[in-house]
Amino acid sequence: MANIIVTGVLGRMGRLIATCVLERSTLKLVGATEQADHPNMGQDLGELLGKGKLGISVSSDLDNIIGPSDVIIDFTAPTATLKHLNCVQKHKKAIVIGTTALSTDDKKNIQKAGENIGVVMAPNMSIGVNLLFNLLGDVAKKLGEEYDIEITEKHHKFKKDAPSGTAVRMAEIVAEARGKNLDDVVCYGRKGLVGERKKGEISIHAIRAGDIIGEHTVTFGGMGERVELTHIAHSRETFVRGAIFAAEFISKKKNGFFTMQDILKGI
Repeated sequence: MANIIVTGVLGRMGRLIATCVLERSTLKLVGATEQADHPNMGQDLGELLGKGKLGISVSSDLDNIIGPSDVIIDFTAPTATLKHLNCVQKHKKAIVIGTTALSTDDKKNIQKAGENIGVVMAPNMSIGVNLLFNLLGDVAKKLGEEYDIEITEKHHKFKKDAPSGTAVRMAEIVAEARGKNLDDVVCYGRKGLVGERKKGEISIHAIRAGDIIGEHTVTFGGMGERVELTHIAHSRETFVRGAIFAAEFISKKKNGFFTMQDILKGI
């Protein structure tokens, strides 16, 4: 059984992850953190989740509670995630990171941490999305640059970053399949008299509205036809199940950097 700490535990994802850990026989919830100014700081997590008293108080300092844990599950924000990563490395624990809006340098630092501890990082923990990632490269290669690529993502109005980490990863995959650097061919939306679409351009569009959980569509548009690959999340539980799967996987590793694609190869 792996001992788990959930960071950002009182956010939308944090609550669901903590609840799922409590219901999983292979995992044990041993700690939880949240921002220091949260109004429920110090309260019993079980009571906040409607599960009755658990004897786990919400903490603002991962360093103080990390001792009994094996894996930290982190779906927070870039600054917080990097702070948590430093703590995890110091204590030689494993970490699952689902945080988005990380910079290229942030991602490199996280990947390097895998030399000493177990790390799983993915912009989207959904098993369906990660299987879709595997398809995108093949489709992009076979259709070639005669097919225009447009990526559209939809999320709820509370999402802070745009485009989504999933959309960016999709764009990276199709760019790599074409032998291109994404930064050289990407277009983020359009406005004004932009002229004819450039050959080889990869465009990303972000929609924020209501309570949309998450939708991603990659359109390959050719003359006379188009191919569309779409993933629609009906519930955040799909991301939670992936995070739990990742935590179980990494709890058995001493070190190494893994993506969800790496984990799915073992299925």
